[in-house]
Amino acid sequence: MNYRHAFHAGNHADVLKHVTVLALLDQMQRKDSPFFVLDTHGGAGRYLLHSEESRKTGEAADGVLKLMDAPRLPEAVERYLKAVQADNQPGTLLTYPGSPLLASRCLRAQDRMAVCELQQEELDTLKFLFAGDARIQVRAGDGYAGMRAFLPPKADGSKIGRGLVLIDPPYEDQQAEYPRIIEAVRDGLARWPQGLFAIWYPIKQRRTLQPFFRACQKLPVRSALIAELMIHPDDSPLRLNGSGMLLLNAPWQFDQVLAPALASLRAHLGQAGSSHRLDWLKAPE
Repeated sequence: MNYRHAFHAGNHADVLKHVTVLALLDQMQRKDSPFFVLDTHGGAGRYLLHSEESRKTGEAADGVLKLMDAPRLPEAVERYLKAVQADNQPGTLLTYPGSPLLASRCLRAQDRMAVCELQQEELDTLKFLFAGDARIQVRAGDGYAGMRAFLPPKADGSKIGRGLVLIDPPYEDQQAEYPRIIEAVRDGLARWPQGLFAIWYPIKQRRTLQPFFRACQKLPVRSALIAELMIHPDDSPLRLNGSGMLLLNAPWQFDQVLAPALASLRAHLGQAGSSHRLDWLKAPE
C-alpha cells in the first residue's frame, strides 16, 4: 500500500469527515450510557502541517487553513475548528489531529475506542499517542478484520449498546474497495445491528458511485444519509473533486445538524462549479 495521509492532512475531505464525526460523537455524549468508537483505518493520528509531505501538496491551505479566520461559522464547523486548535499552541496551527485523536478526546470514562492500522510507522505513532489510556486499543492489521474482532463491543465483560464505526480506507483501487466495504458492513450489522456506520468516500465522477449506493440501500439499516461536498464539478476522473460521508443508522434529524455546515463549507472551500448534497437514501421511520 503506497497511500500516505500526510500528503492530504487537513484538506477539504478531512474537513468534511471530521466535522461529521465530531457532530456524531457530540450527539452520543448527550446520553450517559457508554458508547464505542472503531476507526478501521486509523492512520498516524497526528500530522505536521509543515512536513515535507504536507508542504509538497499544500492541501491544508485549501482546507482547514481557509476556515481558521472565517467569521460566523455554523456550530458544527466551529466545534471542529476548536478541536483542531486544541492540538496546537494558542495562535498556531502546526499539527493536524487525525480521526483517532479527535475521537479520543470525545471519550468519557465509560466509553471505549479501538483503532486499526496496517502501516508500521503509523501504527507506532498511534501506540505512542494512546499509551497508558486503558479505554483505547490499537490493533495492527486490516481494519475490516478488526470489525470482526471488535464487534459487538464490550467493556469489562458487558456489551456496549451504541457507538460509531468509521470506515475510511485509502481507496488505492477505488472500485475494488466498495465490495469490500459492503461485505464488511453487512457482517458488522449482523454482529451489531444498532451501530452507526460512517463511510467516507472520494468523488471524482459521482455517477460511478451509483452501484455502491444501490448496494447500500439493500443493507438492513434503519436509515442512510449521504452528505457530500464538491469542491470542483464532478467532471474529471483525474483529481479528487470532492468527497462524501455515508451514514448508516444515522440519528434522526441529523441532516438538520449538517445542513448549515455543508453550505458553509461549500461557500468557504468551494471553487467554480462547487456544490453540496444532503440526501436520505433511506429516511428514518
